Amino acid sequence: MRIGFLGTGEITAAMVRGLQGQGHQILVSPRNAQVAASLAELPGVSIAPNDRVVAGSDVIFLCLLASVAKEILPGLPFCADHAVISVMVDAPLATLRPLCAPATDIAITIPLPPIAVGGCPLPVYPDTPELHALFGDRNLILPQPSETALNAHLGASALCSPILDQLLTATDWLAGFTGNPAAAEAYIVAMIRAYLPERAAGGDLSAGLQKLSTEGGLNAALRAAMAPAKADLRQGLDGFRPRLELPDTQDRT
Repeated sequence: MRIGFLGTGEITAAMVRGLQGQGHQILVSPRNAQVAASLAELPGVSIAPNDRVVAGSDVIFLCLLASVAKEILPGLPFCADHAVISVMVDAPLATLRPLCAPATDIAITIPLPPIAVGGCPLPVYPDTPELHALFGDRNLILPQPSETALNAHLGASALCSPILDQLLTATDWLAGFTGNPAAAEAYIVAMIRAYLPERAAGGDLSAGLQKLSTEGGLNAALRAAMAPAKADLRQGLDGFRPRLELPDTQDRT
């Protein structure tokens, strides 16, 4: 495919690297000159101004800040047969449609940096065959029934930071006894990974937790000590509701 990227930040770099070796022709905009230059060293990747990125692509990824997109997208040569996939926060479909007209095949997804190597979950609304064709072989595509459902995934994606922060705390605690921070980190990461299935089905997390619930065991004791943090997590996630236009706390549908 001919693929264009408007915006050249961390997520663009990860997606471009995830597409390597598949024979695509990729154009990237020069907005972040350093990142664009590093990507242009890859086979099949070239730098082009925004209008040429759009004119020379069949699939266009929007990887801009929402405020920047409102300035850049109007006037670019979008066509009715373009497929547009946005990865932007705070840019709903109602905002994107007039900015990308006359293109109507517009979808939103939420890639994470691991997409560079595969194994990244990709919730998407509405579903689009281009995302499956480009990333479906190595990543989990999760079509969503509504934009609200997709936005909730944006909120849930913020879980990565606090979880990693907790793992760093445990690593630091362990290293205080072993004197080897690198080995402590290797242990914590391998231990957690061992309990996570590659692609979880419904109930896998509950089943894993049940196996770690021996009465009087260390796992059960630490979970009980940290139980108040669950309310903090729920409160933090609910704090995203206004920004992500999710239903209020009385409506969990």
